[in-house]
Amino acid sequence: MMQPPPSDKAPMSEKTGAPFDPFSSLDARERAQVGMGPERERKLWRKIDLHLLPIIALMYLFSFMDRENIGNAKLEGLMTQLHLTGSRYNVALSVFFISYGLLEFPANIMMQFVRPSRWLSGIMFTWGIFMMSMGFVKSFSQLVAIRILLGVAEAGFFPGVVFLLTMWYPRYKLMYRIALFTGAAGAAGAFSGLFAYGISFINTSHLEGWSWIFIIEGLVTMVISLIGVFVLVDYPDTAKFLSAEEKQFVKQQRSVDIGDDEEGTVAQRVLSAFLDWQIWATGLTLMSFMAPAYGITFFLPTILNGFGYNVAISQLLTVPIFVIATIVMITVAHFSDTMKIRSSFIVAMECVGLVGYIIQITNASTGIKYFGTYLAVTGLYAGVPCVVGWLANNLHGKYKRAVGMAIQVGMGNLGGIIASYIFRVQDEPRFILGFAIAIGFMCLGLIATAALTYSYHRANVARIDRAKREGINEAEYAIELYVI
Repeated sequence: MMQPPPSDKAPMSEKTGAPFDPFSSLDARERAQVGMGPERERKLWRKIDLHLLPIIALMYLFSFMDRENIGNAKLEGLMTQLHLTGSRYNVALSVFFISYGLLEFPANIMMQFVRPSRWLSGIMFTWGIFMMSMGFVKSFSQLVAIRILLGVAEAGFFPGVVFLLTMWYPRYKLMYRIALFTGAAGAAGAFSGLFAYGISFINTSHLEGWSWIFIIEGLVTMVISLIGVFVLVDYPDTAKFLSAEEKQFVKQQRSVDIGDDEEGTVAQRVLSAFLDWQIWATGLTLMSFMAPAYGITFFLPTILNGFGYNVAISQLLTVPIFVIATIVMITVAHFSDTMKIRSSFIVAMECVGLVGYIIQITNASTGIKYFGTYLAVTGLYAGVPCVVGWLANNLHGKYKRAVGMAIQVGMGNLGGIIASYIFRVQDEPRFILGFAIAIGFMCLGLIATAALTYSYHRANVARIDRAKREGINEAEYAIELYVI
């Protein structure tokens, strides 16, 4: 029988106290500790959001655009000019995720020693250079080389940003913020389609439209990275826009449910992450979302083109799909934080995506299949922040959290390699094989989510029983409970 995840929290101290309710809110107690009223607290979190989230979302918007705009370039002459016959296009897609997935773990370790504003902005400037260079490639081998380097540069961004957010927000304010910046991925899909539509009319004697997609996006990425150096904030204790009292409040809010105290050397802390099965289980769950998500993101313009629309209209039709997905993603995250539930929303979004994919392998009409793309993209995109936030909520200790989240996101992005090969050029435009394999992954994700939920529930019941026996009050045992 599956055992509960190993506890990485400090042992509960033995205290006697008043009877406790395991389902009561901690909000009132948290505010009482620091003497901050609810209205003042809301203003503080709003101020933090405004200083932190807009620049992060803008940076991630271009991160996602720069990795997936090759799907738009595919319809603008990339395949013909670079002679991407057979599986060459799939190889060009997959090599990005090899370097990206392998380097996420060491990149997050680096963030423990370099200021986030410098690290995140620096790697963004680097991938901007590579993105611009992609517009000048003349062969398949050059395209592959640049895609590998792009993966190297982008590897530290997503796990680094999620780790940074965990250093600012307590567990039930975290997922909404993760969704606000990952919502930029949906916006990237919409903007890429709109941008590619406009660029498709640019053709010079030396460069075709697909080249200008890469060149212009690369230049804009470099400019935004320079802005990030001056705008992006680091950690609460160095934030100039916070007063000393506000810094203390943020610290106490996080200490209520996210402990950063760890024992042992850095190597031991890193090893503890590799040995924690819940990290690998949530990584598998994330992969079940990201493999299908990348598949439909990379090939959506081609899928729509297969419905009978011309290239320009196919690019435009991707826009509303990603707009709706972004709205749903943020809405789901809001209710997940409000209701303090993760697993139910993960299952619901996986099922929505599953229905959308099933529609694609049927003989339904073009209109119904187009509706199915809305379900597929919406369910898969909305589920990603739920899974990432779930693990972030249940990992304590900053080194273990940094490494664990990098492992999880790395596993998720390995889904990009899978998506690159299961959606084969020879299967266009219906991609029956790709859709079928992706459906299998989503079913596997549902099983992993159920196993995690059951394991967390058993662990929580055991801890509540122990707390009752030892007379420990709610304030002491609440931090020990896993988020379900």
